[in-house]
Amino acid sequence: MLDHDQRSESPPLEEALRDETGAIRADFLDRVSDAVRHHDTAVLRNLVGELHEADTGDLIEALDQELRPQLIELMGRDFDFSALTEVDDTVREEILEELPPETVAEGVRELDSDDAVYILEDLDRQEQVEILQQLPPTERVALERSLLYPEESAGRRMQTEFIAVPPDWNVGQAIDYMRETADLPDRFYELYVTDPVGKFLGAVALDRLLRTKRPVPVIELMDEDRRRVRATEDQEEVARQFERYNLVAAPVVDEDDRLVGVLTFDDIVDVIEQEAEEDIKALGGVSAHEELSDSVWDIVKARFPWLVANLGCALLAAWVIGQFSSSIEKMVALAVLMPIVASMGGNAGTQTMTVAVRALATRELSDSNAWRVVRRELMVGVMNGLGFAIIMGAVAAAWFGVTDLFLVMGLAMMTVLAAAALGGIVIPLVLTKLGVDPAVSSGPFVTTITDVVGFFSFLGIATLWFGLR
Repeated sequence: MLDHDQRSESPPLEEALRDETGAIRADFLDRVSDAVRHHDTAVLRNLVGELHEADTGDLIEALDQELRPQLIELMGRDFDFSALTEVDDTVREEILEELPPETVAEGVRELDSDDAVYILEDLDRQEQVEILQQLPPTERVALERSLLYPEESAGRRMQTEFIAVPPDWNVGQAIDYMRETADLPDRFYELYVTDPVGKFLGAVALDRLLRTKRPVPVIELMDEDRRRVRATEDQEEVARQFERYNLVAAPVVDEDDRLVGVLTFDDIVDVIEQEAEEDIKALGGVSAHEELSDSVWDIVKARFPWLVANLGCALLAAWVIGQFSSSIEKMVALAVLMPIVASMGGNAGTQTMTVAVRALATRELSDSNAWRVVRRELMVGVMNGLGFAIIMGAVAAAWFGVTDLFLVMGLAMMTVLAAAALGGIVIPLVLTKLGVDPAVSSGPFVTTITDVVGFFSFLGIATLWFGLR
């Protein structure tokens, strides 16, 4: 045991682990890697044993692939399996494939049920069965039931550990029960009242319980209208309820209103981050499941279809340009200026589309306000178009010494920016109506509209104005 002076001389764990950018320090990573390679469990436990699970997750990702399962096996019971919830899905699956089922089962036993399900849900059914068979019957049944719920549902995210008391108890009995029961959730914010068959009756906030005299029946403190969540409800909708009603926790019930679990805000933070990440990836044409740890072939397979769709858009835009090839040959300025028109339209369309897709995801944009938002975006497009018409018109006329280019460029800029704003809002709305995810599908359509309208308007106006046919 170190005395006070010795402890004060040691660098803080965070400082020893991470550099000034927040990345795992290279020297720390080297020491852990050497300990794994030499099977030095004493050094390994000294280095890794006291780390937070998030830090352990980052360390695992930084290690060479072949060292990751070795680290876990060498750590034995000292390894916190919740660290595997902090790593990429691909990394976790690779590790679990290398570990014996009994090792995984032993680690999963120590976890809250929501973390255990998170680790097991991406494995194939046979691997799940092999691991679950190593668990005690009670724990196995609880995990199997959670795994039966749809992916990305509240049932997959909930904890099955909660505190439920009968309605005839008083405050003193409830407090004594919590004091005397060893197997309670690590953190809880309320307890729930259920009837003899487990039907949810209401919730009692922990702070209210502790401020009340012992003889008072818990049913007098119970909130009967406590907002509850269905186990089959989509996790994104549940996250929206947490945000809308400022929830810290929510009881989860089955189709018969029986209490089966609880969702807490830390679970919902993960859901919000996951859904936002999926939307961002989708807008860029990247699979929602793509991770930095994925193989080259997996990434190629995921991205190739999106690039094919964009190639089709590019070919359509090229065809439009081809219809004005004679005009471009007669006036070189058109070839120089037309990419500017299309580029401005593409950027404006992407701006509007990004706002629209996010507003649809958060339900801020709906049928009730769609027309008002469409009008607003169209006015924004027209106003921006007018401003850039003056700027680019003047630039084009001065650049090539052709005064009439001011009018041609100006009209084209107004047209394409108005079309981009309109397409950026209408296309996501239409796709949503058709049941298609606008984050995934809007990009190619908006790009096509801005390119085609931009090239056609600029080259068409120039051809007519200058009589280039």
